[in-house]
Amino acid sequence: MSKLEQLASLFDRNQFKALHEEMTFAEYLDKVYANPLLVRTAYQRLYDMIVAMEIKTFKRYRRTHTHYTFFDNAEIPIFGLEETLENLVKFIKGAAGGYGTEKRVLLLHGPVGSSKSTICRLIKRGLEKYSLIDAGAWYTFKWVNLPTGKDGIYTSTEDECPMHEEPLKLLPANLRKRAMDDLNEILINKTPEKDRSQLYTLRCDGEIDPRCRKFMEELLYRYDGDWSKVIDSHIRVIRKAYSESGRMGIATFQPKDEKNQDSTELTGDINYAKLPHFGCDSDPRSFNFDGEFCVGNRGFVEFIEVLKLAKEFLYDLLGASQEQQIKPKKFPQIHVDTVLFGHSVHGDTPVPHLYNDVLDVATISVLVNYDVNKLKVFSVNMNTGAVELTSVKNIFNHDFDGDWVVNKQNNDELTTTPNHSVYKKTESGYEKFYPGEDRTSEIATVGIPADIIINYPKTERWIKFFDGRNKA
Repeated sequence: MSKLEQLASLFDRNQFKALHEEMTFAEYLDKVYANPLLVRTAYQRLYDMIVAMEIKTFKRYRRTHTHYTFFDNAEIPIFGLEETLENLVKFIKGAAGGYGTEKRVLLLHGPVGSSKSTICRLIKRGLEKYSLIDAGAWYTFKWVNLPTGKDGIYTSTEDECPMHEEPLKLLPANLRKRAMDDLNEILINKTPEKDRSQLYTLRCDGEIDPRCRKFMEELLYRYDGDWSKVIDSHIRVIRKAYSESGRMGIATFQPKDEKNQDSTELTGDINYAKLPHFGCDSDPRSFNFDGEFCVGNRGFVEFIEVLKLAKEFLYDLLGASQEQQIKPKKFPQIHVDTVLFGHSVHGDTPVPHLYNDVLDVATISVLVNYDVNKLKVFSVNMNTGAVELTSVKNIFNHDFDGDWVVNKQNNDELTTTPNHSVYKKTESGYEKFYPGEDRTSEIATVGIPADIIINYPKTERWIKFFDGRNKA
């Protein structure tokens, strides 16, 4: 057997077939009635993914906390944020239950190295893996056998729902309400009585996107209002898996130069190649619903450096969170079902760094003007436990209006932000140190040799930050 044949034998063909499953709408409806969890919202699916893994409890400061092992990932490690992650899961649980947090953008805000982007990355990788198994399966639909040509309604015979929406949205409003009532009753009956108080309510809100609505209207006209014939002849339900690289259910938006920012990146734009065919830029068939909100519908949208977004983007973000609707230009508002996370660093953190081979310290608001190709900052290597100079990819800056927290430790003071772990230097290297923990310890300091003179402004905050340097 050749090497190619050996590798080919390892390819999981059964998984490939399962992930590309197709069925009629009637078959999907039977499948949903057998397993109502298939129609979960984005927050409900995210919450189930987290609690599907082992949950532990631990005590700190005489309080009992919950530890979710989902965040114990060796490839994407997170340290010292147990209470923060517990509060994060509470937020997600509230959103899954429809208690209001689903109408908020969760902002992860803190200094460099406090695992903001790491948490988002862990959730995105988790969703990708979760959607590969039956417990995390989700479905959308595509149009087939569409009339084409001179009297046709589209340029191709098949078209996948551009916002990969829930197939039950194809049901008329009165039928959908009845179906959802049935599904929630089935879910309650399948849930043990002791767990019913924690059960969320399944929802399927909003209407289908403008392009699918256009297809439905055109086909209903051709079939003299026979909805069931449209569904039988032109709808196929297909399974999907989350993929950030494939832009399927996971979207990431990063702000650019203000002159190049355009809100159509969030909501989509005109497809000029199809414009001559349909003759109108307000025809949904000549519009690309490929903005980040469209891509992340029924999944997860991450906003990098969300506090640096232009004002126009914030309007769209407000609508997507509070109203759960987006407004593409020249189209009505469209319902979206997505988890919205944003993260940003503040600009008043003292950062020891090496620039042009000179050791110095400056805030992010100063470093943002530096050439990142000549800049390195101190960070802890999690494999060796040593402090190393690390190259910088990019720097963003914005004003910080939050409150600093001063924790006392062994008669010393350490200025930090809530729930942020730092590192303490010991004889054997560096170990995790939690500010405010009730035990004796030297103040945490960066590992800078004592014979190096550091240039930093002699302000109270920075003096406190470097006061313990010679003790380390």
